[in-house]
Amino acid sequence: MLLGGIALFFLAMQVSNLGGFKSVSGYQVEARFDNIGGLKVRSPVTMAGVRIGEVSSIDFDSTTYEAVVTLDLLPEFNQVPTDTFAKILTQGILGEQYIGLDPGGSERYLQQDGEITMTQSAFVLEEIVGQFLFSKAEESATG
Repeated sequence: MLLGGIALFFLAMQVSNLGGFKSVSGYQVEARFDNIGGLKVRSPVTMAGVRIGEVSSIDFDSTTYEAVVTLDLLPEFNQVPTDTFAKILTQGILGEQYIGLDPGGSERYLQQDGEITMTQSAFVLEEIVGQFLFSKAEESATG
């Protein structure tokens, strides 16, 4: 019974992104987004589908009104081009959100405390549905 409980605990840790990521001191970079949706601390950071890091903190910049996301990248992935594009993506239709990186073509690489300047905010389903309904209502009124 005890072994079953321990197995369930480790399964829950894997599913909730609380286990499985080895926090080896790598390097941190920042990315700014207008909307992070449901992104959370410890969400994966991937490139080409491979997990290369995780979100280590999420803050709010009250001057620019943007979310400032700090990414903790593993040291073996130290050749991420400076013109990399960061997108907030969703696993499946209603899954958890994570950051996907698309590498650029620069010959210079991100360093400790660097910044990814090209970002795409989270896709918020409620906003898209609201815009669709509003445009349909406008069509009916002018129609």
